[in-house]
Amino acid sequence: MSSLLEKYVSRSEFGSYEDFKENFRIVIPDNFNFAYDVVDVYAREQPDKRALIWCDDNGDEKIFSFGDLARYSNRTANVLKRYGIRKGDSVMLMLKSRYEFWFFLLALHRIGAIAVPATHMLTKKDIVYRTERANIRMVVAAPDTGILDCVDDACKEVGDTLSTRIAIGLTRDGWVSFEKELEAASADFARPTGEEATSNDDILLNYFSSGTTGFPKMVQHNFTYPLAHIITARYWQNVTDGGLHYTVADSGWAKCVWGKIYGQWIAGSAVFVYDYDRFTAERMLENTVKYGVTTFCAPPTIYRFLIREDLSKYDLSCLDYCVTAGEPLNPEVYQKFLEITGLRLMEGFGQTETIVTLATYPWIEPKPGSMGKPSPEYSIELLNAEGKPCEAGEEGEIVIDTSFGKPPGIFTGYGADPERTRDVWHDGYYHTGDMAWKDEDGYFWFVGRADDIIKTSGYRVGPFEVESALIEHPAVLECAITGVPDPIRGQVIKATIVLTRDYTASEELKKELQDHVKRVTAPYKYPRVIEFVKELPKTISGKIRRVEIRDHDKGNA
Repeated sequence: MSSLLEKYVSRSEFGSYEDFKENFRIVIPDNFNFAYDVVDVYAREQPDKRALIWCDDNGDEKIFSFGDLARYSNRTANVLKRYGIRKGDSVMLMLKSRYEFWFFLLALHRIGAIAVPATHMLTKKDIVYRTERANIRMVVAAPDTGILDCVDDACKEVGDTLSTRIAIGLTRDGWVSFEKELEAASADFARPTGEEATSNDDILLNYFSSGTTGFPKMVQHNFTYPLAHIITARYWQNVTDGGLHYTVADSGWAKCVWGKIYGQWIAGSAVFVYDYDRFTAERMLENTVKYGVTTFCAPPTIYRFLIREDLSKYDLSCLDYCVTAGEPLNPEVYQKFLEITGLRLMEGFGQTETIVTLATYPWIEPKPGSMGKPSPEYSIELLNAEGKPCEAGEEGEIVIDTSFGKPPGIFTGYGADPERTRDVWHDGYYHTGDMAWKDEDGYFWFVGRADDIIKTSGYRVGPFEVESALIEHPAVLECAITGVPDPIRGQVIKATIVLTRDYTASEELKKELQDHVKRVTAPYKYPRVIEFVKELPKTISGKIRRVEIRDHDKGNA
């Protein structure tokens, strides 16, 4: 057990979920700073302790100890300060899964500057919006000429606001070469004092989180946020001291800090980073075995592809524990993975605004498709349309009761947008916008985003149940359920489907799939519209973007 973990929790071992929920507490010290109080402690006491293993598809590999990361992040902090970054400044990191992301993130924590992780798929418009909204002073980007061009074009529009651009892995006019600067920088960086020192209430991270309507929200987290991910890492992902954890997530998404730095390192686990250009299940499995990954986290989409492989070719005995989040898990995928590997997939739920808030913890028997039960320090309720608590089996919105204080890890608000913050956080509750129901045993079951709920002929249909029904059919590799406008029914259910390699799209197959859904769920939930596609739109972390399907359908209406 990591000695650092013991420092930041009331207790570390529990005999049951009830014990865990009742007695676990995060211990938050004054002026906590993850870079100094975690990374540097390891660097002093266990400098050779493994922290990060990185590889890519070109055969490149890097292994970093905590001593290495302390030195590299100190040097990076000196580079940032040389180019004018000070406490409170915002720096956008567009680094995909480059290992330099960890140098910069820790360096910004050291300075007290604000990290703004972002996907490398942003356009000029996206970059301009984020720069103006967050007052971004610097962009750091990976060697992808497409995104560098977008940043250059954005700079012409925002003027001097975005004063410095740092490029990783190449030399380019108008950009600072990180490698050249890093080599010349000092490895000494003293913890700031006085007015330059960080406090717990300072902003640590800004994430731009897109909804189904409007511009992205700027989700802000303060310096205590890393401590709350002890719950995520140690007690949901079940990482262990000396283990190697792999969360499938690009550095531009909040899931990266859920699974690739904070809670894992506090608990003593190293993290694995596979920097791939295009996902293939075969290469992911090969690297999992090669590097000896012990705990694994991925969205259900990834597991759907993994179980289609011949897993008998891979020695997966290194894997001790697997979890999933991002969308509900189809029971068929759960059963197939259990049958092949002997491992139960443990589900969890949370948002960019939170840590894991509902989960199937180690003491809980999983119910495939259920998110599990509330995390400690989080009081979770379901409220119906009248704002009243739901009965067992009744659908309602997932809300977090903050009337007795904010739980650790919840966001501080939407930056520069108090009205949007009030829209979701009022009357003592944070409203997640996600719909669920709770069974008699206290397990929560996801229905869908409030915006994803389909209202057809007076019925309310959540996408997950229909998707699960379709996934049971051998023809369906992946699917997404959405609603399309209908003048008579209001909306009708549409299934966008990726077929397995043994099936071909046809009208006969559409009818077969519709009849299949009618047999395994309520007949009114069958998809009246079916579209076969080669792939579904997804975030780079593998989450299906139903909003993109809806927008496409509106454009073709």
